[in-house]
Amino acid sequence: MDCDWTDNFELQGKQKEETLKRCYKRLEEWGLKMPKVKPIVLDFGLKDFYRTGLIEFWVANEEKEGYCGKFLFLFANQTCPAHHHNFKHETFFILKGKVLMKTDGKKFLMEEGDTFRMKQAVEHSFTGRNDSLILEVSKPCQPGDSIFKDKGIGRI
Repeated sequence: MDCDWTDNFELQGKQKEETLKRCYKRLEEWGLKMPKVKPIVLDFGLKDFYRTGLIEFWVANEEKEGYCGKFLFLFANQTCPAHHHNFKHETFFILKGKVLMKTDGKKFLMEEGDTFRMKQAVEHSFTGRNDSLILEVSKPCQPGDSIFKDKGIGRI
């Protein structure tokens, strides 16, 4: 799965390679394998990956068929920043770790086995309390539909 519209928001080069090695080591410790896809290592253009970023493993993004499935990996204390989607509706399932979800002015801790549905147009962010892996099932991802509160990021 290739997602060229995220290129300006991704780590590159040696830093990307080292980050992926660290991620794959953790996944191996958990006894998990990711699908053979090109991971998207997002720092959202903020150049502070271990504070604000995540790694996405896209299994499917089937616009014509109407579904998307991906794994989201967060290192401990790493945040996916506040954003919303006008089109995409998401369901998150915590596979590993603990994740602090912030949405609609509320905060709650999600643990392994927890599920949460995120409706369109609802601002949300999430932070790994420890290394965490989330399964996201959603409507397809579309360019420009991830609208970030931080205007330095803007739309992806």
